[in-house]
Amino acid sequence: MAKMLMTTREFLVSISHLRSRFGKKLLRLSWAQKRIVLVSLDVVMLSASVWLAFCIRLGTWVVPTQHQMVAILLAPVIAVPIFTRMGLYRAVIRYLPDRAFWTITRAVVFAVLAWIGVVFILELARLTVIPRSATLIFGVTAIVLVGGSRFAIKYLLRGPMPENIGTQRTLILYGAGRTGAVLAEALRRERIAKVVAFVDDNPDLHSRDVADVRIYPARQIKELMDQTSTNEVVLCMPAVSSARQAEIITRLTALHAKVRVVPMVSDLATGRYLISQMRQIDIDDLLGRSTVPANEDLMRDTIEGQTILVTGGGGSIGSELCRLFVKWKPRELIILEQNEFALYQIDRQLRQVTDVPIMPILGSVTNEALVRRCFKTHSIQMVLHAAAHKHVPLVEINRLEGIRNNVFGTQTLAAAAFDAGVERFILISTDKAVRPTNVMGATKRAAEMIVREYAEKAAAQGRNQKFCAVRFGNVLGSNGSVVPLFKEQIARGGPVTLTDERMTRYFMSIHEAAELIVQAGALSEGGDLFVLDMGEPVRIRELAEHMILLAGLSVRTEDNPDGDIEIAIVGKRPGEKLFEELFYDEKTVLPTSQPKIMRANSFDGARIDIDDEMGRLIDAYEAEDVNEVQRRLFAMIDEERPYRQRDAKVIELGTRKPPV
Repeated sequence: MAKMLMTTREFLVSISHLRSRFGKKLLRLSWAQKRIVLVSLDVVMLSASVWLAFCIRLGTWVVPTQHQMVAILLAPVIAVPIFTRMGLYRAVIRYLPDRAFWTITRAVVFAVLAWIGVVFILELARLTVIPRSATLIFGVTAIVLVGGSRFAIKYLLRGPMPENIGTQRTLILYGAGRTGAVLAEALRRERIAKVVAFVDDNPDLHSRDVADVRIYPARQIKELMDQTSTNEVVLCMPAVSSARQAEIITRLTALHAKVRVVPMVSDLATGRYLISQMRQIDIDDLLGRSTVPANEDLMRDTIEGQTILVTGGGGSIGSELCRLFVKWKPRELIILEQNEFALYQIDRQLRQVTDVPIMPILGSVTNEALVRRCFKTHSIQMVLHAAAHKHVPLVEINRLEGIRNNVFGTQTLAAAAFDAGVERFILISTDKAVRPTNVMGATKRAAEMIVREYAEKAAAQGRNQKFCAVRFGNVLGSNGSVVPLFKEQIARGGPVTLTDERMTRYFMSIHEAAELIVQAGALSEGGDLFVLDMGEPVRIRELAEHMILLAGLSVRTEDNPDGDIEIAIVGKRPGEKLFEELFYDEKTVLPTSQPKIMRANSFDGARIDIDDEMGRLIDAYEAEDVNEVQRRLFAMIDEERPYRQRDAKVIELGTRKPPV
């Protein structure tokens, strides 16, 4: 018995090797050669179908007569041109989907009907004689042989599954719908992974099979993972809301499984991903943010045909704004950036994907001569001011430079834009500008106030210039974000450092922020302070724990001393807040036509004479008195300070120029 089993196994192995060798030979053929093979195969199958029809109809093996041979030869002569017209020779057989069988059936039916018509004419001319029932038998056998031959070739080309793939990559697909079935077939075809089970919440599907894979209820995920040694879960849920997806991901990460997701339909359509390419879970997925599609008409009207300047265009927000702009075909995009390598990178990336004229300008917004020359040369219509020093601890150490770049740079840029008649000026601000406890936040609040002053000056002089600011929280993946730091610490094996267990922050994606910034600028009436809807604040400790679990690791705690990564509390840094705010007074906030954009009632908070305060700030800066500069900055943004009335007819700004 054992000998018989061994012989059977050797026979199957030899058949598998022959199949693999034959498949490899077919794959090495050129496209023209493969097409010749396919046409030749169809000629044989169609001729054989007519001959078999005669044999079945007459109940014996037939040696074709001259009249029957005419009918046999006519079949491929008529069918091959029809197959060509219907695209049967354009398909890549290796990736032939199951639904292609119906296309093949339709083509064969058309070919059989055409063949019957020609044979009928030949019968009238007494050139051939065909039994009527043989035509029906021919149609059935042709469908079986032509279709079967194609799927047999597909089977040969697919080749055997590697023996160890089950231990290399095993998956559970969450969601047993059409996308899941396509993914399972793609993974099997590409020999990427073995699908061991589907998981779905629909009780009607439980214990049924999709793509030869059994479907189980969600409560059995842990049991399935243990029984099948599954170490990866692929989420296949295109119709599930962001909040529900975040809930499922959170539950799965607690099982210490590697979690990946099927790409969005939009990513598949644009070719960014293939169906068999699962992307890693992003922190965006855990936040469960539901994005609102951009208003395309608003985006087009704001960007198309405009000359746009982006300052800080090499940074995270600035570069994303540049990528967004080139999609909507501005007349020209000017990028001002003081970091040479960052400017080179974004310029190179954009030129690879667009033919929009791009002008990279190397320099700082504090260089007044450069800034004014830029406006004079390029007739700029819209400014996105994203250039700023944003890293709180670094600005706290380098206070003079932080104030020079963030405050004086904004003053220089806004003054030049005002004088050049720029139609829209949008300042990128931050939630740290609300009741700031650090120099960086104070500089951004001062920048908001400077932009408000120019908005009021434009309104007082009857100019059609819109100055506004857009305030939002942390951006995932940006240069100053905590997410890249956590990823780096996890990759090193820890520890992941937190400043305080209680700390919370607002988060949103870079792309979402960029789209909302542009739409907010389009909604501006002048002097607006827009605040982006950041959702609920996120506890930084929970964020760190989720990132550790998503990496397939565990958190080391007192209850789990054998965990992989420790979370260490290092204490708050100078000027750091436990939580951030988006408004000075929520009662002043009004909705806009974009659900994710809110408008504060003018600029909330401080109402002071900016010109006087800027003069004192410049004096302290030129004296290089760090403490006095900081004192003057915070006095300038003190929201309780009374506002001194000025003549509404003439507002004089900029009597003291910021230092270069």
